[in-house]
Amino acid sequence: MDKTLYDRLMGIDPGTIGHYITGGFMDPRIKPVRRDSKMCGPAYTVRMEGNDSAPLHLALRQAPKGSVIVIDRCGETLHTPIGEMVALFAQVQGFAGLVIDGPVTDSRGIEKLDIPVFCTGFTPAITKILGVTGETQVNVVCGGAPVRPGDIVFGDADGVVVLDPETVEEPLKKAEANIAREPALREKLLSGGLLTVDIFKLLDADVPGYIADAKKK
Repeated sequence: MDKTLYDRLMGIDPGTIGHYITGGFMDPRIKPVRRDSKMCGPAYTVRMEGNDSAPLHLALRQAPKGSVIVIDRCGETLHTPIGEMVALFAQVQGFAGLVIDGPVTDSRGIEKLDIPVFCTGFTPAITKILGVTGETQVNVVCGGAPVRPGDIVFGDADGVVVLDPETVEEPLKKAEANIAREPALREKLLSGGLLTVDIFKLLDADVPGYIADAKKK
């Protein structure tokens, strides 16, 4: 991933760029094990069915440094392929993070690591390395969001968004402009000022009524 783009994204938050995109939001249940985690990198995708964690271990050996390993569990919600040792291996390999649409185990051990690990919760149920199912580097769905290999996966304590690297520039510029305006807005609010949205003007315009009339035509 381009370092300039990486630095620009890490200078904002997913919630800020979230103002300027209409999709790519993972289910809010997917949160970091450590709340101070922040992650950004290109997706290396894994589709992992049932209790066979072989495709994840293949991805851990093949994914480039800086990748975010994104795991589609195909609806499995009990068993996990990620514990402390898997997360530690991913950290040593230089991956930017792990995201799984399911739980992890060894949560206390993972809390002590530096690699961001995003999941839906915790479990003592562990998968096996069977080598009979699953795929890597295919289009997947994680937390309800479509993820393609190479998509930008961006997450912090508020959750994870998936960004198209071909169209990220426009929402990123708007998010950066938003951040630049925040100090002045913060001072305004601390001084008793109002938010910039004139809600009464919007209500006076009777937008719902206008829409209702338009639908009748």
